Amino acid sequence: MSLHGWIIYNGHLPATKFLDFAEWLQLSASNKNITTQIIKNNELLSVLSSDSLDIVQEIIIDLPDFVIFTDKDIYLAKQLELLGVRVFNSAQSIAVSDDKIATYQILAQHRLPIPKTIISPKIFSNLNQIDIGFSDKIVKILGFPMIIKEAYGSFGEQVYIVKTVDEMTKKVRELAGKPFIFQEFIDSSYGKDIRLHVVGNQVVASMLRTASNDFRANVSAGGTMEPYFPSSFERETAIAATKAIGADFAGVDLLFGPNQTPIICEINSNAHIRNMYDCTNINVADYIIDYITDWFEHK
Repeated sequence: MSLHGWIIYNGHLPATKFLDFAEWLQLSASNKNITTQIIKNNELLSVLSSDSLDIVQEIIIDLPDFVIFTDKDIYLAKQLELLGVRVFNSAQSIAVSDDKIATYQILAQHRLPIPKTIISPKIFSNLNQIDIGFSDKIVKILGFPMIIKEAYGSFGEQVYIVKTVDEMTKKVRELAGKPFIFQEFIDSSYGKDIRLHVVGNQVVASMLRTASNDFRANVSAGGTMEPYFPSSFERETAIAATKAIGADFAGVDLLFGPNQTPIICEINSNAHIRNMYDCTNINVADYIIDYITDWFEHK
């Protein structure tokens, strides 16, 4: 089977790790005799009119058989889908993954294990006074310490721990105008979690992340990593979470709940893979390419 794909990443981001992810995918595709082009999202313009929609590019080339979308430009992903291109992951799954509130709502709908979560009522940023009387109810439900987490954020950023009413009130005022949640603090998982890479119906690699001086375990925030062998329940939970948001593949972060029961922390539809390879010597890109090949063989 002769396939040609695009691997799209964000051309506005200066960090090399975004291109690095795309290059790993391209190499794995080449090893399977699949041709791909790495394209920046800002090299493709979505054009709409009353009688058509199109993709405009600097060099005119035919649309691909598939796109691996490593970016969060969901409008571009949707444009490609409307043009009939199979996008891995879909625009909808990327949008849900990128919005932590939407993620938790869907996980709760599927009765999957998550921390107890309260969505902050919408607050407009231009208000001189903010009525935070609702915070009393939140404290009664969640207690202290608690997590405040912005709906949008990556690499463990935009996640805060608050320990008093004053700290909570200050953070609520700071975040006015942004969507965010209040969340139960899982103290049994302080400074540690597991990242599982799911591709299709299997967990292909996993690692334990540990931080010595932070409640967050992200490697990008200074945490350390080591290979981890998940239990069947942990694997099933990660796969179910990935399917719940409609993703073909994802990095699923699990916390250690009471009695070591897994609790879903986050799902990343664009999870980078170099750290996982450095930790486990497993190349997740190979599994992603195999999954795409299998999809076309059985569609």
